Amino acid sequence: MDTKKTHVPAKEGNPVYSNTDTSKLALTDDEWKKILPQDVFYIARMKGTERPWTSKFEKFKETGTYYCAACGNALFKSDTKFESGCGWPSFYEPISKESIIYTPDNTQGMKRTEVQCGRCKAHLGHVFEDGPPPTGLRYCINGVVLDFEKAKEAEKKFNNKGSNDNN
Repeated sequence: MDTKKTHVPAKEGNPVYSNTDTSKLALTDDEWKKILPQDVFYIARMKGTERPWTSKFEKFKETGTYYCAACGNALFKSDTKFESGCGWPSFYEPISKESIIYTPDNTQGMKRTEVQCGRCKAHLGHVFEDGPPPTGLRYCINGVVLDFEKAKEAEKKFNNKGSNDNN
């Protein structure tokens, strides 16, 4: 793997990436390092943070679904995204209770709640209690660890999967 490459979709060369498989993943950091682009590995596995206002998703307005860039797990629907002014893509609600894991984060002299992918435990960002109704929550997420699929593309994939299940 060329460690100097810039962000490319994590699904290329990633055998565990799936938008439909919800089975939990338990790979070592060495295994993740072999299949993730360097920037995704740094955020997802090393709990890094991208610089504010650098994410292509910060002001992104397309309708669809946001997925974990490490494993493909569905995380957020675009209709829960809002402009928080914090510099990172923000959402007020995850797609399901199982899509996110919450862990205490007392690093850097702060008491925060880290959010991780419910499938692969990738570091996504943090959740704060200063978001809009109806939840009052702000999921502040590193855009590097997000993939996005437009609603029509996701619907087409879902419908094709459903028709294959009947065979």
